[in-house]
This record gives sequence, C-alpha cells and structure tokens, in this order.
Amino acid sequence: MAFWLLFAVFSCVLLLPEPAFGKTRHYTLDIKMHNVTRLCHTKSLVSVNEQFPGPKIIAREGDQLLIKVVNHVPNNISVHWHGIRQLRSGWADGPAYITQCPIQTGQSYVYNYTIVGQRGTLWYHAHISWLRATVYGPLIILPKHGVPYPFPKPHKEVPMVFGEWFNADTEAIIRQATLTGGGPNVSDAYTINGLPGPLYNCSAKDTFRLRVKPGKTYLLRLINAALNDELFFSIANHTVTVVEADAVYVKPFETDTILIAPGQTTNLLLKTKPSYPNASFFMTARPYVTGQGTFDNSTVAGILEYEQPKHATTSIKNLHLFKPVLPALNDTNFATKFSNKLRSLNSKKYPANVPLNVDRKFFFTVGLGTNPCNHKNNQTCQGPTNTTMFAASISNISFTMPTKALLQSHYSGQSRGVYSPNFPWNPVVPFNYTGTPPNNTMVSTGTNLMVLPYNTSVELVMQDTSILGAESHPLHLHGFNFFVVGQGFGNFDANKDPKNFNLVDPIERNTVGVPSGGWAAIRFLADNPGVWFMHCHLEVHTSWGLRMAWLVLDGDKPDQKLLPPPADLPQC
Repeated sequence: MAFWLLFAVFSCVLLLPEPAFGKTRHYTLDIKMHNVTRLCHTKSLVSVNEQFPGPKIIAREGDQLLIKVVNHVPNNISVHWHGIRQLRSGWADGPAYITQCPIQTGQSYVYNYTIVGQRGTLWYHAHISWLRATVYGPLIILPKHGVPYPFPKPHKEVPMVFGEWFNADTEAIIRQATLTGGGPNVSDAYTINGLPGPLYNCSAKDTFRLRVKPGKTYLLRLINAALNDELFFSIANHTVTVVEADAVYVKPFETDTILIAPGQTTNLLLKTKPSYPNASFFMTARPYVTGQGTFDNSTVAGILEYEQPKHATTSIKNLHLFKPVLPALNDTNFATKFSNKLRSLNSKKYPANVPLNVDRKFFFTVGLGTNPCNHKNNQTCQGPTNTTMFAASISNISFTMPTKALLQSHYSGQSRGVYSPNFPWNPVVPFNYTGTPPNNTMVSTGTNLMVLPYNTSVELVMQDTSILGAESHPLHLHGFNFFVVGQGFGNFDANKDPKNFNLVDPIERNTVGVPSGGWAAIRFLADNPGVWFMHCHLEVHTSWGLRMAWLVLDGDKPDQKLLPPPADLPQC
C-alpha cells in the first residue's frame, strides 16, 4: 500500500509543469568581433554570439540564471543585467571596477543570480567604456507559471530595442574626446532592433517590420539602449496603452507618443485596427534634446504592416504609408506631462511599498562642469574654453574610476587607498543651482561612496544645475528600484515641495529622468547589501564623471549579508 501511495505522489510530481520555485537556466554569451554593414558602411564590431543586437534572454520570476560570458575580443568586457535587483548577489551586477574586475581577453565569468519578485522587460549591456553601443540585448522575465498579466493577454509579444549606430569605432570616439576634452562625435543613425530604416541613406533593406493581424492585441517591449539620447516614439494612426515601465506594472493609460530615456524600458499594448486598413504605418523615433551640445538630429523608422487578406489587389509595397507627427525636439512640456501620467498599479497583488518614514535625507546636484587642460606643451583643449575640458559630477565630485573593484575591496577589508566612505549628504558649497552659473565651473575629483546601514530608508533629491547649461539626466541606480515621489522645475524647496510628494502610487523604476533645470525626488529601502553604482545613463556624462556609488552594509541576520564571491570572479 505504502509503495502505491508513494508511486501516486511521484506520478503527480511528474505531472507538474515546472517546479513552483523556478528553474535554473543556462546561457552562454560569446563576446566576439564580427562584421556588420549599415548605411552602406561595414565595420568590425564587438557583439554577442555574433548577433547585433545580442540574443534575447528569457526567464521566469523565481528562476536562477547562470550566464557564462566568454571574452574572445581584445577589449576587456563586463556585462550588466540592467534592472535586476541582485539581492545579495552583487558579484553578478556587472559594472567594471565597481562590483568586479573586467573579464580579460581569453577569460570567462559565470554571472549567477536569481530573479526575486520581478517580472517584465529588462535588458543587458556591456558596462565598460562605450562597448554597450553594440553589446546589448533584451532580458525578458515572464510571470510565474499560472500568473496572468494584469491586462488582456496579448496575441504576440515583440521586443523593440532602440540603439545608436556609429560608422566609426565608438572606443576611438570616446578616446579622442577624453584626449581633447571636447564633446564626442555623435551617432550616424538610430536603430530599431539594429536596423536604421528607410529614412536613412542606403537603408531601405535594413528596416524593422512589425507584421500584424487585424483585431489583435500586441505587447511591444520597448528598450532604449541608445548611448546618449532620450527618444520620442510613435506609431502613425494608432494609439497605444502603457502598462509597464522598468519591469513594474503601471496604471494603464492611452497615448499616441511615448518618451523613453536611455536605460528605461516601457511595455505597450497595441490594439490593431478591426479590419484590414489597406495601408501601412511608420513607427518612428527621434531624440528629445535639452542640452546645448551637438546631437544626432535624425529619425529611425520601422514599418507596421497588416497581414493582407487573400483577395487584396494592391501589393504591400504600393500601399499608402502614413507617418506619425512627433513632438518638437525640445518639447519639455510633453516630457513633463508624460512622466506625470506614470503611476504605480498599486493593486492588492502589486502594491507600491513606498517608504513613508525616512531615516536619511540626501540632496545631490547633478550636472556638467570643467577640468583644467591636462595637456603638456601648452596645447589647447576643445572643451567649453581652450583651457578647459568637459567634466560632469554629482555634488561637484567627478567620480574617478578605481583600478581595483570596489566590492572586492570592501568585502576583503582592503579599501584604504581605493575609495573614501565620505560622500557628502548635501553640496559642500550651495549656490543658485538653476540660476546664473557661478564663475568657477571646476569640479573636484574622487572615488567617494555613500555608506548606508542595512535597511536604511532613503530619500534622495537630485537637482539639475545650469552650469554649462541645464540638461535632462536619466539617473540609473543599480541594485534597487526606487519610487519617484516628486519632480519639479527650478531649485528644490525643502519646505514647500515635500508637501506635494506622491506617497500613494508613485512610479517605481530603476532609471529616472531628472528634468532639465529641475529636480527629482526618490525614495528607496537599502535592503540589499553590496556596492551599488549610480550614474547618468547618457554615456558621455558617465565618461565625464557623473557617477557615484552606495555602499550598503550587511544586516545582522544571515539572510541580510552579501554572499561570498564566486571562485571564478575576475581579477584585476
């Protein structure tokens, strides 16, 4: 009897579709050089598995991922899993010299992490120098088995990744800019899934086409992997419903245009027309520009094509092609209205757990500045003046990259000479942040960390400055999601502005656009021990030093401590 009972139980276990606690999924990413042609220009670029963009990684909430990255190229490499919380697994976060030394030529490293309490669209990208220009791809986290989306089930899901194409080698571009102190050359095209589309020279054949059926709902998973540009996006003659941002469900709202900053993801529901429209439709994206530097003023286009009925008389090539009208390049009014519509779903199943009581309040400035020319023989620079180089900073500290990984230095107790644990809570020298800029635009430099005890609830106000011109800055925090409790223009007023904070259903995300000439206030709970990078996701600003790191200490309990480093952790 006992045998048959055991056999029956075992049979039931075999019938389960997948263990409820998640699967272990193995991926191998080979970082290789391969030739790619765009705009009639062929170049050898660093890619993943000889694909551009890289392959899609798919997992479910609760899964463990073991992703082996093998470096076959001359460059050092590291890969960041953008938006993954990395609870106690900071060794797998990926930013070079922050959580790991880079993977050197001929070496490999297994990124080992578990997806806890997250589902939605994220992405992965190289996190060293400017290699993420070509090393990037979607990271799709499906809900647990049997858990539906909080919106109608789509007929099909389609990742759409925005990128930037440079005819030149991006590593040479940033090297040159660093040497001269000037702004780097801009891209030659924007792309959708690696394709620039028919509005560019020589690119009609390299067009992303989304083929749809009438009367169906499609889930578009948008990712902005561009190096330096926020983007407006629209589909001609169609509205979309925004249902998720940065892998967090939002209160659905309809719009004909979205704004998406580098680092951000947005999920849209596209409901196609009920019957065959006898036309095709451009899907276009172009930049939202707030800074005073040069930028790539071009437009990427994909085409939305309806499946033709059998009796159709006009070929798809001859159909009328509608074009959307995008906002003006500098339409900050649209940007503000769009960001204000984003609210957390805040349902019983998906609550917005905003920290209501704050342990520590910080006020950081973010913006541009200058460094003196470091050229010998009195050579001039190409910065704002011929004696200065462009720089960027947080609270006037332009972050100097260490030569040893910060997390290893902290964990091994050998941090002396590697970093300083004394990042300022407030600017050392207050000034009229968005008014007339001060005469002295020089930044200080250092490798300064903000240290937080485990489980500290944090409120951080990030204030844009008008030094060298106000500009929108998409700030990304590794290791956490945060709630955007407030945003505004001008200088933050600590007495008045907090009264208008949204503590009920603020958007929860990992990358926020600090408004041009304004501020953003975020809250998060420091419940993840480790060293966590925070930086502008405009790559040019990160290169200039608009970056810092948080050090979250271990808690008292065993499950509140950083796990030991893996045996194959790369060495510097």
